[in-house]
Amino acid sequence: AAVLLALQVRLVMKAHSFIRENVPRVLSSVKDKSSTVHIPRISQYLYFLFAPTLIYRDNYPRNPTIRWGYVATKFAQVLGSLFYAYYIFVRLCIPQFRNSSQETFNLRGLVLCIFNSILPGVLILFLVFFAFLHCWLNAFAEMLRFADRMFYK
Repeated sequence: AAVLLALQVRLVMKAHSFIRENVPRVLSSVKDKSSTVHIPRISQYLYFLFAPTLIYRDNYPRNPTIRWGYVATKFAQVLGSLFYAYYIFVRLCIPQFRNSSQETFNLRGLVLCIFNSILPGVLILFLVFFAFLHCWLNAFAEMLRFADRMFYK
């Protein structure tokens, strides 16, 4: 459900950007009664849906070629991050909560469980940041030849 919600939020944000960029142009051409109304092509909108950006433009800077080795490296890093996250859960999180489920509830056990989960939680947060925002988006940007790679700004 969380993945579907994230995808829906992304699509709503992209639709909002597309409408916000194009409606003023169409309204100004109708207001000026010009003979040509610039409406984006379907291919431009489809490219925008898959490009790693939330700001619609008719044209984006593009690289001349796709570096498939770079794409494979980024997907391998995503896969490595998933395996590392699994390792963190198996070695640091699951034993902690398995022991706490067998004991009677007390405040000391709860506090220890929370404090012992802080480091694995931060590691997982960094892995999600690295895997999605750095590796996944860069791999798709390379496959789409998207040249503007300022994800962090």
